[in-house]
Amino acid sequence: MNEVVIIGGGQSGLSAARALNHHGIRPLLLEAGPEPTGSWAGYYDSLTLFSPARYSGMPGQDFPGAAENYPHRDEVVDYLRRYAGTIDADIRADTTVTAVEAGSRGEFLVRTGTGDEIPAAGLIAATGSFGNPHLPAMPGFTGRLSHVADYRNPKAHHGERLIVVGGGNSGVQVAYELAEVADVTLATRAPITFLPQRRDGRDVHHWLAESGFDQLPPQWLIHYLGGPLVMDTGDYRAAVEDGRLRRREMFTAFDGDQVVWPDGERERVDTVLFATGYRPHLGYLDPLGALHDGMPLHGGGLSMTHPGLGYVGLEFQRSFSSNTLRGVHRDAEYVVEALVAHVRDAPAAAGVSTGSGRTPV
Repeated sequence: MNEVVIIGGGQSGLSAARALNHHGIRPLLLEAGPEPTGSWAGYYDSLTLFSPARYSGMPGQDFPGAAENYPHRDEVVDYLRRYAGTIDADIRADTTVTAVEAGSRGEFLVRTGTGDEIPAAGLIAATGSFGNPHLPAMPGFTGRLSHVADYRNPKAHHGERLIVVGGGNSGVQVAYELAEVADVTLATRAPITFLPQRRDGRDVHHWLAESGFDQLPPQWLIHYLGGPLVMDTGDYRAAVEDGRLRRREMFTAFDGDQVVWPDGERERVDTVLFATGYRPHLGYLDPLGALHDGMPLHGGGLSMTHPGLGYVGLEFQRSFSSNTLRGVHRDAEYVVEALVAHVRDAPAAAGVSTGSGRTPV
């Protein structure tokens, strides 16, 4: 039986594998894609990190290049590819997990798309959310509806009348890019909150790290953050303020190829592009009973339903930086500490009889 199986081979899964290595465990890591670089290769072509290289590295390997450079999507893919080479794990790419079930001896049974059944004493779900984009149900529109997860570049939208829905980083960045070739309106439920990329000559990530904001727990963050923050170099705010990028309050309905704005105005639209975020990509845990309405039942990444099940890479899992390159290792280390105790049967070693019938690895 495997001691620990990790599902997902992006930054979260690799961070978990590295943490397990420090406890002498060589995990089995299952990645649905062709290589352990997560979802990065699937993001839009112009994507760059909002954190400079100085704050984008993971433990054990600095991000290459100039410290103040903002890495491009492809640079992140290359970085993760190299990082995976430093991990001692049995990495199986092109392996999709279809379901996880409970075994008769307290173990997890991981089923794959190729028909394999893999037993594991411990399990880490590190599949992130990119595979589960949130597309609101808004019937009645005869134009094109899409999600930013499927967007690559502006070429396909040249000359269109287009609405981008969402006031977060992706929505604003993509709308700004599209405005160069299309007639774009950014539709949001509230005014956009811009956070300057640089303050007092330093990138905002310096202040996030130095102040400790990066590690504030989600229970406190809700008191500080009124909504999404958009990292702004100055270009985005300026484009909204001078009208190059129009922002309107969210439309109320669709009617054929038109949207209906709150003031009753109707406007013909070719495409509505939703930048409405993602939900955890964890459907394979449904048979286990570890989810509620698709959301994991957990505390800080430790399952509240199944001992031995942990999560890494959830947004705001334990802090502001939980699912970022710079911060995911802290959550991985926290989850792995408990997981290692479980797979090595700490209750029995302490003289506690759990009655679970779990067979130690």
